[in-house]
Amino acid sequence: MSLDGVKKSLTSELKNLKEEGTLKGEEMVIEEIIPAEGKKGPRYKIKNEPDKKFLKLNSNSYLGISMHEDVIEAEEKAAQKYGVGPGAVRFISGTHEPHIDLEKKLADFHRREDAMILSSAYVTSLGVIFPLLTKETIVISDELNHNCIINAVRMSRPADKKIYKHNDMDDLEKKIKNSIGKAKRVMVVTDGIFSMLGENAFLDKVQSICDKYSDEFEEGIFSVVDDSHGVGAFGDTGRGTEEYCNTKVDILIGTLGKAFGVNGGYVVSDKTVTDYLREKAPTYVYSNPITCSEAAAAKKVLEIVDSKEGQKRLSHLKKMTNKFIKGLKNLGFETAKGEHPVVPLITRDTRKTSEITKYLYKNGILATAINYPVVPKGEEEIRFQINGDHTEFDIEYVLDVLKKY
Repeated sequence: MSLDGVKKSLTSELKNLKEEGTLKGEEMVIEEIIPAEGKKGPRYKIKNEPDKKFLKLNSNSYLGISMHEDVIEAEEKAAQKYGVGPGAVRFISGTHEPHIDLEKKLADFHRREDAMILSSAYVTSLGVIFPLLTKETIVISDELNHNCIINAVRMSRPADKKIYKHNDMDDLEKKIKNSIGKAKRVMVVTDGIFSMLGENAFLDKVQSICDKYSDEFEEGIFSVVDDSHGVGAFGDTGRGTEEYCNTKVDILIGTLGKAFGVNGGYVVSDKTVTDYLREKAPTYVYSNPITCSEAAAAKKVLEIVDSKEGQKRLSHLKKMTNKFIKGLKNLGFETAKGEHPVVPLITRDTRKTSEITKYLYKNGILATAINYPVVPKGEEEIRFQINGDHTEFDIEYVLDVLKKY
């Protein structure tokens, strides 16, 4: 068979991944979601665990809104009206009214001229960064940026690539100074929230430095921020790291698939930028958009976020996050600074990380072990993610389980 040689090589690579400890292996399958009842938030039934109901603390669905009846109703109505798929890419016949309505809502939500939706946040980062990095552009990137940013830069072949030390504004400024006279323009790109530790980028300082040196380049300096873990989960009104830092970046990338609980990605900026990207972003031009039903559901989520109910949900999320952080500290565990609902329990030990994660699983709690070589030795952690549908009972239960460890 023609695949025999390739299969042999792939098998060897898989074996190496397992030996290195980076093999993801068989995926956990959720068979049923049990709605919140009484003092308990939602519980989850997992395949091959028929007698257990799990509390999920490893979900990006920060607002806990994906099972909201109004969101489900909006999605069902749109599916009835427009069908279950768009049927084409946007520039042919794939653009439907719910796509336009959502883009308008996203632009208004972020106070921008325009928004453009894509099939995921990952492909949004690829689609935004790739066409904007010309052969006369230098890109300067935070050393802990997400894989989507790293791969977008690799694809792009800019004039030069510079990496600044994580959240080190002096090093960022130094890299910009060293770029003067070497390119027409500079892109500074960073995550808004770094998802391993839940820490935020200093976007006010990043933007200030960009503005300070922009006139040194023929086409200026512009900022690109992927705030997929920030939007909907961070800031007083859920507008993410921009709001938390009281600033406005040049190009903002977000997701509909984390805090908003739906699916898809988007970018907001000046209309000239989005007009250009609609022509040049390959992941937009050559790929179908999200479904009309997903667009309708996401629009409904945005409406809820901007309502009294949304404010209450955001306040509850913040309260539960603070309760969990305080609880970990009171138990003597190390955690990171910050207010984001990604809350790490830092173990600094591979064996202990695996041991505690298995212990939590045994007690019906899902959390994520982050071990070497995913992180350097000495930085191992268990990542918890607090959601808006977690209750005080849920948080207290997890803390009690950890207390008994």
